Amino acid sequence: MHTQTASMNYKNSYKATKKELVSLSVYNVGYQKCDALYQWGPGVRDHYLIHYVISGCGHYEQNKKSYELHAGDAFLVYPNQEITYYADVDDPWEYAWVGFNGSDALSILNATDFTKEHPYINDTPFGEQIRHQLMCIYEVRGNEFEQAVEMTGRLYTALALFMQGATKKPPQTSYDGYVQKATSYISINYSYPITVEDVAAYVGLSRSHLFRSFERVLQCSPKEYLTDFRIRQACALLKQTDLSVTAIANSVGFENNLYFSKAFHKIKGISPKKYRTDARAQTP
Repeated sequence: MHTQTASMNYKNSYKATKKELVSLSVYNVGYQKCDALYQWGPGVRDHYLIHYVISGCGHYEQNKKSYELHAGDAFLVYPNQEITYYADVDDPWEYAWVGFNGSDALSILNATDFTKEHPYINDTPFGEQIRHQLMCIYEVRGNEFEQAVEMTGRLYTALALFMQGATKKPPQTSYDGYVQKATSYISINYSYPITVEDVAAYVGLSRSHLFRSFERVLQCSPKEYLTDFRIRQACALLKQTDLSVTAIANSVGFENNLYFSKAFHKIKGISPKKYRTDARAQTP
């Protein structure tokens, strides 16, 4: 059992090795009381990351802007944006955090007061409840499927609190709306042999306009997003079932087994068969 005192610095964190839930999945979670000037960055994350400041203060830097944050504040790290954050020299902060991603993430965050231009919230409404939910995510941590579901459930609750505390409902940009509609369509239809042209037709855009929307919002192309989405589903099937590689390729929307294997190797660095062997070797 972990114990702590006011003068003791600590860090407790957990990183999920399985990220199989598509709509929303916890990547990491933890809490830390930092040393003076303890720093992360400069660097980028490949997922969203929320920190809630429990006590003390620190600084968050993004897009060449610096924000001083205190107990009760929260800040959001967006994927693929260079950031730095560090603890104050005199009153170093203590915070809890959760990292996550998924097709629901963007639409939920757009309903909060976080924006790329204003990536923090001062005096976060429902702050104590948010802190409690983040700690609960840590308490139920684990890589079994039921634990992943419970972590995601707690995450939805925490994000709902940010939504309830939103002071304004900013109009959604057309780019965000197009990407949300496209990613929702992909999450439902990825198992069919849909193409980027099909996605664009569903959203009601030209392929080039859809490409610009994805690049602006997600910093990737629609084709890259669709392929990565399918490969993630393939990984889950490789680990959880005894289906053949051909059957899995068909199940996630690849009609050509060779193309599936090449796409899988490009993203994962190994073949589907090797991935399955390695994943099962790691399972106790």
